[in-house]
Amino acid sequence: MIISLIAAVGQNRVIGSNGDLPWHLPDDMKFFKNTTMGHHVIMGRKNFESIPPAFRPFNGRTNIVVSRNIDLQIDSVDVFNDLKQSIAFAEKNHEDECFIIGGGQIYNQALEEGLVDKMYITEINQSFDGDVFFPQFDKTIWQEVNRIHHEADEKHAFSFDYVTYVKKK
Repeated sequence: MIISLIAAVGQNRVIGSNGDLPWHLPDDMKFFKNTTMGHHVIMGRKNFESIPPAFRPFNGRTNIVVSRNIDLQIDSVDVFNDLKQSIAFAEKNHEDECFIIGGGQIYNQALEEGLVDKMYITEINQSFDGDVFFPQFDKTIWQEVNRIHHEADEKHAFSFDYVTYVKKK
């Protein structure tokens, strides 16, 4: 099973502000939906709670929340107390590619522990004020294999790039 991470990141590594995204990029939201559809998505509790109620849990995906709260139960969501347990659950369910979708603590743990094989990063060509950051990662162990540029337009105030990285063998 491929363990992937997917995130949208500002130039200053900001990924969140006050429980929300500090940008509005509809095409990136479509990219996220299309890329993760039909797969297991793993997220922290705070990240889950930041999703507007009308959109959670994500339709068409197996939603997994990682929380330290051993009593946490969420309708239609699988809850685990450990990131590795959640990944093992996806693998047990014959997943071919599971997605770690945030937030900052989960991204940090996944990268620190070397759990991630592939990263889909939307690199936004703008810095933002925020309180949640994407972790620094060692670019010498990652190879950029794809980059698609998206210009700013009437629906997107900022240009951005969809970038795919794979871990070097």
